Amino acid sequence: MAIFLTKESKVLVQGMTGGEGMKHTRRMLAAGTDIVGGVNPRKAGRTVDFDVPQDVEGVGGTAPGTTPFSVPVFGSVREGIEATGADVTVVFVPPPFAKAAVIEAVDAGIELAVVITEGIPVHDAVAFHAYAKRHGTRIIGPNCPGLISPGQSNAGIIPADIAAKPGRIGLVSKSGTLTYQLMYELREIGFSSAVGIGGDPVVGTTHIDCLAAFEADPDTEIIVLIGEIGGDAEERAAAYITDHVTKPVIGYIAGFTAPEGKTMGHAGAIVSGSAGTAEAKKKALEAVGVRVGSTPSETARLVLDRLAVLH
Repeated sequence: MAIFLTKESKVLVQGMTGGEGMKHTRRMLAAGTDIVGGVNPRKAGRTVDFDVPQDVEGVGGTAPGTTPFSVPVFGSVREGIEATGADVTVVFVPPPFAKAAVIEAVDAGIELAVVITEGIPVHDAVAFHAYAKRHGTRIIGPNCPGLISPGQSNAGIIPADIAAKPGRIGLVSKSGTLTYQLMYELREIGFSSAVGIGGDPVVGTTHIDCLAAFEADPDTEIIVLIGEIGGDAEERAAAYITDHVTKPVIGYIAGFTAPEGKTMGHAGAIVSGSAGTAEAKKKALEAVGVRVGSTPSETARLVLDRLAVLH
């Protein structure tokens, strides 16, 4: 099992023919994602060829090789859905055009939109999130690395080779970099799904959404929650855990050394007084039984220790 993204997911890439879109489409294909098309009105009707790296058996063992993939380009998301049955889109569209791209996908009936683009104006994000919610489309992001269900599918920019193994851990994180680090630290155990929700002030899928999905997923045994300074998302997640989550949760909060009043990295990572501090978030999580690591490596050890108890 996995949450939000499975091997049956059929993925479109809006902005596939741009530099970032091309690079990450190739990586998603290499991870086994079923990329069924790109979207670019100016290049509709064409195909884009990718030489996708894979391991092939040769004399003397495994050697790198490539497999050719041809991906069609559609003029709109609706055309892509009608031709392929796509249910997921990954958005690499530049910030000024991202709102229109997401609304186009929602209007076409897409079920999941993964918005990788950073630098989207907050008022645009508020508008397309509200629009998507009214029409039943789940948004992940913006300004996020996407999500991966190892061994099944990868939608976004998470490097699949850091944790290619499916397993029992569910991960939800504000930070892309920390998503990668925790996946690497726990690569021998593996993940059911890892979701990078993004750290902007407005995101479509929250810690709570992922906690609920992992709680319902029979193959997720333990949940890792990565937060960071700014806002109150982690405090709200702690309150949700109290009443709704029975599985063990291990946490990590980035930003213990951040100076007060300074924006750090993500647009939402700003601290004012005691609100939004790492210490306040840690206390809220620990108060509901979540063990919180002081470093990513310690967090990984806490996960391993708890899994050992479970088994």
